[in-house]
Amino acid sequence: MRDARDATPYDALLLLSFGGPEGPDDVVPFLENVTRGRGIPKDRLKEVGQHYFLFGGISPINDQNRALLDALRKDFADHGLDLPVYWGNRNWGPYLTDTLREMVADGRRRILVLATSAYASYSGCRQYREDLAGALATLEGEGLELPRVDKLRHYFNHPGFLEPMIEGVLKSLADLPEDVRAGAHLAFSTHSIPNASADTSGPVGDHGDGGAYVKQHLDVARLIADAVREQTGIDHPWQLVYQSRSGAPHMPWLEPDICDHLEELHGAGVPAVVMVPIGFVSDHMEVLYDLDTEAKAKAEELGLPVRRSATVGADPRFAAAVRDLVLERVATQRGEDVTPCALGSLGPSHDVCPVGCCPARVPKPAAAGADSQYA
Repeated sequence: MRDARDATPYDALLLLSFGGPEGPDDVVPFLENVTRGRGIPKDRLKEVGQHYFLFGGISPINDQNRALLDALRKDFADHGLDLPVYWGNRNWGPYLTDTLREMVADGRRRILVLATSAYASYSGCRQYREDLAGALATLEGEGLELPRVDKLRHYFNHPGFLEPMIEGVLKSLADLPEDVRAGAHLAFSTHSIPNASADTSGPVGDHGDGGAYVKQHLDVARLIADAVREQTGIDHPWQLVYQSRSGAPHMPWLEPDICDHLEELHGAGVPAVVMVPIGFVSDHMEVLYDLDTEAKAKAEELGLPVRRSATVGADPRFAAAVRDLVLERVATQRGEDVTPCALGSLGPSHDVCPVGCCPARVPKPAAAGADSQYA
């Protein structure tokens, strides 16, 4: 990690996340925000909201973001990095537009953005950039002076993101009964997305079967599996699997589904499985419901021992990785020599999303990219 203390030309970091309901009365309004423009009836949203009602109508994501916010502020303070950290959400309070308005009022004019999504995809990157553009357009309409907003690069292969996950897999393996531990398979899980979105994820040069989205997840899975083998001496078989599909049945989405995969492994005589949610930064609702509730119920039905390893969350190593990404971008903006930190075969991601990267089905303005109108 670099020793620089001066964040110039940047004067703030914005933690940008998805948001989630914090009580039963919030669930349907939150889902209306998430699905706005899709014409989904309120009764259907109430059905979808049952996942949240099982947990008291509360998504853990906001509390997890508060913990990450505290971890970032502590890490920055401990290392003398004078960079205030703000927090805004796309779909629930604190809303992104309100946070940007607050930042402008505080005099912030060069803002770095950390999105709580580590990989390239429309929903994991460009949609965040579209929301940034929408918020900036609102502030522009209010006559406010607009800040310059730059998004930190994808961090899926930064060691500070990988190391906590490797440790989580080792702990989960150790927690399995000894007689099934050595034969356990690793199921690396991430959010399923439409095949068409996956195929066009990342820069144009990465487009193709699965695009950057699948390539990046496969690289992370391989890195973790290799690290586990080095530390245990056991080569655990593994596969990338998917969860949380929400689209129309006729539309092809990435497969196999985690529950289908568990059935297949059980049928093949696999003695145990560790589910590794590499696609998620924290243990939010899709981890708690789709893995800890639904997938574990399927495993129990099969009589298959499973464990679910931890996500990165507010781990101090991840906070340190964010500091490293900030200082890397600072150095780049100053024209200084910098060697980005990245493991695996893909190398560091781009700083600025190029034209054609993770395109939307219906083009919309997006900030913090080569095609941004907000320089």
